[in-house]
Amino acid sequence: MRVLVVEDDADLRFAVVGALRGAGLAVDEAADLPVADEALFVTDYDCVVFDRMVPSGDALDYVRKLRGAGGTAPVLFLTARDTVTDRVEGFACGGDDYLVKPFAVPELVARVHSLCRRAGTVRPPVRHFGDIEIDTARRQVRRGGVRLVLTVKEFAVLEVLAARADEAVPRSELIEKCWDEMAEPNSNVVEVLVSQLRRKLGDPCPILTVRGLGYRLVADGTGPGAGR
Repeated sequence: MRVLVVEDDADLRFAVVGALRGAGLAVDEAADLPVADEALFVTDYDCVVFDRMVPSGDALDYVRKLRGAGGTAPVLFLTARDTVTDRVEGFACGGDDYLVKPFAVPELVARVHSLCRRAGTVRPPVRHFGDIEIDTARRQVRRGGVRLVLTVKEFAVLEVLAARADEAVPRSELIEKCWDEMAEPNSNVVEVLVSQLRRKLGDPCPILTVRGLGYRLVADGTGPGAGR
């Protein structure tokens, strides 16, 4: 899942970005609205976290215009304004959630995960592929009832593949959804991570290679390209 954090306070932005990346999300960051606007123009985000007041303006006004232009990414506002009127204004302008400063970082991470899952088509929190169980709410994977230990990035890739089950997911889409803007698109990071993930999932491998395109997750792992 890809998230944009718009926050002018460098220390707070560093803490929020670090926590979200630690939770397995790909995170881009912006210190003001012009930079955020450019990022939103070129990238489809699963969630955007806005500090309400930044030097370049009130994010409420920006989000109102964003919604008017057809922007659909879920929005979470961070703000020191805690009155009922402030919260109502946040929702009225197109916000999806509202968190008052100071806040607990684990709560922020949980809310962002919730908004990311809400983006696009609503999917069940637990999905099964043969004897593999993927629990997106708890961020756990089991095979044959045995819990597998995955890194946050491995789970992120598996989650994207599960959301597009039986469809070929382009390598470029995995880069976009699971890595942030610092990733080098011409590197072999996807291939290395998929290889690690296949080893952990075991045989028969449910991740198939679709030559010339990317990867596909299936239930039985017996299709063409299995494990390659």
